[in-house]
Amino acid sequence: MKYYVYVLAGACSFGLLSTFVKKAYESGFHVGEVVGSQIFFGLIMMWIMAFVTAKSAKQGSAEAETFRVSPRNALLLMLVGTSSGLTGIFYYAALQYVSASFAILLLFQFTWIGIVLEAIMDRKRPSKDKLIALIFLFIGIIMASGYLKGNLEAPSWLGVGLGLLSALTYAVFIAMSGKVAKQIAPITRGAVMQTGSFIIVMLIFPPHFLWNGSLHESLLPWALLLALFGVVIPPLFFAIGVPRIGGGMATIMSAAELPTAVIMSFIVLHESVSGLQWLGVIVTMLGIALPELLKRRQRAHRLQTE
Repeated sequence: MKYYVYVLAGACSFGLLSTFVKKAYESGFHVGEVVGSQIFFGLIMMWIMAFVTAKSAKQGSAEAETFRVSPRNALLLMLVGTSSGLTGIFYYAALQYVSASFAILLLFQFTWIGIVLEAIMDRKRPSKDKLIALIFLFIGIIMASGYLKGNLEAPSWLGVGLGLLSALTYAVFIAMSGKVAKQIAPITRGAVMQTGSFIIVMLIFPPHFLWNGSLHESLLPWALLLALFGVVIPPLFFAIGVPRIGGGMATIMSAAELPTAVIMSFIVLHESVSGLQWLGVIVTMLGIALPELLKRRQRAHRLQTE
């Protein structure tokens, strides 16, 4: 059960980011400064934690061995990390062409994409409980996004393409974070993956914030918050939980990001949230909990029949 909690907490951490980003934008900072500072400080945090944890492990012990990364595994983990960096880049780019409510719908296509990826990689059909959960998630996500309130506009095909790319890269990150170098300690895996994310983000958004004075103009607090909840907690918790619960179930649990984003926007940003959106939050949370509820029901039924 604790591994489900890890993945759920990682997803909820992602849900906090939109509120922090909006507050940073209100302070006058642009996308490059926000994303670049987030990944820069997040990477520093991850490597400090990795070195401290590795140092505390006894030399020559089995635990110490899990902190060692071969060049091949380091390369594979960094490649996985680039999918995390690309997710943010594609999503922010999509927001330039489509509305936020439509963009979140595009991003959350990762739910079914993740199930498909797991079916392909494991060469087996998705279980019945996962398919039922996906139906609830689709309904809940559409309702919670607020897109059903009307005022529909003709979407930009470029925006749609970028949004779907963000969904694909996010699904790849969730699926592959539980497949690559599982024998390595989660904190080390997370640090190496974020190194790959850092490289791809810095290539697109050079770190001008380091010398243009932005850090002294209140960017630093937002950068640290975004680093903690966007770079440190989710990859680390996913690295712990995904290998134990599987990529498909992790994809379902990750839908908790949307309810978290809606609740935070209501409480912190004081944005209006309709009754339909609150109902969508409830349906989404039901979809997240459904697989575990069905498993418990099946176990109780087996115990009664034995």
